[in-house]
Amino acid sequence: MSGTSPDFYALDELLRPEEIELRDRVRAFCAREVTPRINEYWERAEFPFELVPRIAELGIAGGTVQGYGSPGMSAVAAGLVAAEWARADGSIGTFYGVHSFLAMQSIALLGSEEQRQRWLPAMARMERIGAFALTEPRHGSDAVALETSARRDGDCYVLDGQKKWIGNGTIADHVLVWARGEDGAVGGYVVDQGTPGFQATIMTGKTALRAVWQAEITLTGVRVPAENRLAHCASFRDVSAVLDRTRYTVAWRALGLATASYELALAHALRREQFGSPIAGYQLVQDKLARMLAEITAMQLMCWRLSTLADAGRMTAAMASLAKMNHAAKARAIVADARDILGGDGILLEHHVARHHADMEAVFTFEGTDSVQSLIVGREITGLSAISGRRPERG
Repeated sequence: MSGTSPDFYALDELLRPEEIELRDRVRAFCAREVTPRINEYWERAEFPFELVPRIAELGIAGGTVQGYGSPGMSAVAAGLVAAEWARADGSIGTFYGVHSFLAMQSIALLGSEEQRQRWLPAMARMERIGAFALTEPRHGSDAVALETSARRDGDCYVLDGQKKWIGNGTIADHVLVWARGEDGAVGGYVVDQGTPGFQATIMTGKTALRAVWQAEITLTGVRVPAENRLAHCASFRDVSAVLDRTRYTVAWRALGLATASYELALAHALRREQFGSPIAGYQLVQDKLARMLAEITAMQLMCWRLSTLADAGRMTAAMASLAKMNHAAKARAIVADARDILGGDGILLEHHVARHHADMEAVFTFEGTDSVQSLIVGREITGLSAISGRRPERG
């Protein structure tokens, strides 16, 4: 075991010193700034704005983005950071992931040099926050069928449509809206908060990720300057390329939630006494803990290997989907076992497992459901697409 987290197979020996330093820096920040206060925000369904300038001081916004004030970290380091945020809190992990991995990566991959220079430095300093608006009320898994439209009108594009489940959508300065042009091709348009016709409403009633705000967005005749259309996005394949590049971090986030839940369950089992002995000494509890650790260890090794392949430019979409599918399902079971080990305490926020238990349901679904990930993998290994009702592929 290593430090305060499970490292049964000495995974730290596979990490570079700078990756360990970055992980430990985020871990210490979370222990100091996030864990002591997040339950209050989660229960009230409020976003902890006070944390944003403190997160900015870590200098990690942008993740793997090279230059423009971003750290240019390895995919392994980015995964470790994603896991640490999730280990502390899924809501903060979502806020950071949307800003760094979706919004900033999209601009870095698909924007022109002028667009990168215009937006990324302020986003790296977190003076400007980003959002990624792809999902629509009628199109979640079938994202390629998006209905939001963009038509050219002079030196602007005019956007009309609706978006849903958009993380940071009400607080972002720059909302990257994906829309279908008059030629049928999908493009990315950076919409500034406050633009006439842009309306973002906080979604309420959530039972997961309550401390981060997702938005329903309505776009009614929103005029976007032509220079705000991402220069190198010509089709939905380009959007998919961004999602493929970021999906591996969701596997790390599932690992982070599982790790936190295991740690909390182990600590509780060693402390809690029933029938005159710590419950950690009972066979049923030890069996659960052993199996949780086995799954976490396998997830750690799979995450590390996937990220090293990403660093080498060898990660495929199916590889990322396999990890997301596996880790979300395994983490969901681990968090449920942790809640069981804590008994009644497992449904009290003060013990943290209840929050992880609820948040894990969101991680299980977003950036591709379990079923969709399995079909992506199935298509890769058979050469046959089993996604029913799929329309002919459009750009």
